[in-house]
Amino acid sequence: MCVAGDELLSDSFPYKEIENGVLWEVEGKWVIQGAVDVDIGANPSAEGGGEDEGVDDQAVKVVDIVDTFRLQEQPAFDKKQFVTFIKRYIKNLTAKLEPEKAEEFKKGIEGATKYLLGKLKDLQFFVGESMHDDGGLVFAYYKDGATDPTFLYFAHGLKEIKC
Repeated sequence: MCVAGDELLSDSFPYKEIENGVLWEVEGKWVIQGAVDVDIGANPSAEGGGEDEGVDDQAVKVVDIVDTFRLQEQPAFDKKQFVTFIKRYIKNLTAKLEPEKAEEFKKGIEGATKYLLGKLKDLQFFVGESMHDDGGLVFAYYKDGATDPTFLYFAHGLKEIKC
């Protein structure tokens, strides 16, 4: 799925429609990326190996969605900046949608905007790797007590690409 040429999501990440289908909610996960410790059953001390023998442990923890789609984190918006962004986004996106989809989007965007404004202080903001915020933002936050982030997408801003 694509916005302004950037791949932001794929069907390998299930979503749930919220706010009358205007927003999609996708669960992200923290994952370990990099060097993998493979236990082949050998005893390193018996074979002269030490703790750091031959492997440069570059394992890092990343969020799967951010890493997979090379999302770029952006500075947080205050309420005024967010409202300015939303107004511009609505205008730009509505012009690109089929009339029926544009009407559906316009009907639901107010509720979705209020939903996002209610979470504004907890949101992280991401754009695709081309860094075009006009293509849309992806929002992330942590639900109460969650250790993995939840991502929010504007559904009407996503375009399915057949591979």
